[in-house]
Amino acid sequence: MMVRTLTGAILGCGGWVLSRGADDQGLISMLFEFERQHCVDMYAMLIAAGLELSQLAHLRFTELCQCTLSHHEDCGAEIVSVDLEVRCFGKGEV
Repeated sequence: MMVRTLTGAILGCGGWVLSRGADDQGLISMLFEFERQHCVDMYAMLIAAGLELSQLAHLRFTELCQCTLSHHEDCGAEIVSVDLEVRCFGKGEV
């Protein structure tokens, strides 16, 4: 279910999914790309989807968004590639 939700959200924000999958232990892997001009939308979408990003992931997305906004004409059409791994826990697990 989470794979479909994230795929739809990524496509809805103008990105494209290159690969995706899930294993029996609840690990979801996705490789997706988007134009830098959509970085704020992608960052917000990941948070809105309920993902708990690591501190490093927050820092990297924040830097990407700030840099892109500062240099929009120079890099807005560049492609960003994200290799995302999400650990899903079943009901009652923490």
